[in-house]
Amino acid sequence: MRLDIISVVPDLMRSPFEASIMKRAIDKGLVEIHFHNLRDYSNTNYKQIDDYQFGGGAGMVMMVEPIDKCITKLKSERDYDELIYMTPDGETLNQGIANTLSLKGNMIILCGHYKGVDQRVRDHFITKEISIGDYVLSGGELGAIILCDAIIRLIPGVLGNETSALTDSFQDDLLAPPIYTRPADYKGWKVPEILTSGNTPKIEEWREEQALQRTKERRPDLLED
Repeated sequence: MRLDIISVVPDLMRSPFEASIMKRAIDKGLVEIHFHNLRDYSNTNYKQIDDYQFGGGAGMVMMVEPIDKCITKLKSERDYDELIYMTPDGETLNQGIANTLSLKGNMIILCGHYKGVDQRVRDHFITKEISIGDYVLSGGELGAIILCDAIIRLIPGVLGNETSALTDSFQDDLLAPPIYTRPADYKGWKVPEILTSGNTPKIEEWREEQALQRTKERRPDLLED
């Protein structure tokens, strides 16, 4: 998988890809991450990439031309499965979206900034718009990092145990059940006996019951369908 990330402040994003699971995926050659500074595609001496919006109003707008130049250059070099725009009014990211995107090959992620991008970018280039929640950040960079992490961890070979991701919350529209590790008794706080019984079918049955109960209590909306 190759992810090309277009940003006004790409340096803000580098650190998460230099540690933990995402670095492991890069080191294994399972994913490539490439950052593109939008200012490199500006025509002006001051590397301007934003301007006042037509009709007046507060907030600067990212200009269409630098974005067009960057995307056009990338698309001239390879084909892309998706061109994603990170924006508060996009489709809210969920596990289903992450699962689908993890099966893609090449993708471009455009990080919004300021008031957002010229609508013509969205009309003519973007294939998918994603939000990470009903709130507004200063830019789409942090959202893009979250999206990348959600996708990359699902690529076969990234996690040490490939079945781990399949038992995460939301994979089956349920929250994950409670989990425990050693010691089995700490200060009198004991692990449920079923988990130390060695009876795998009963353990799985207990986990399913616990997942359903936790979902009913905390996220009943997941069970509405």
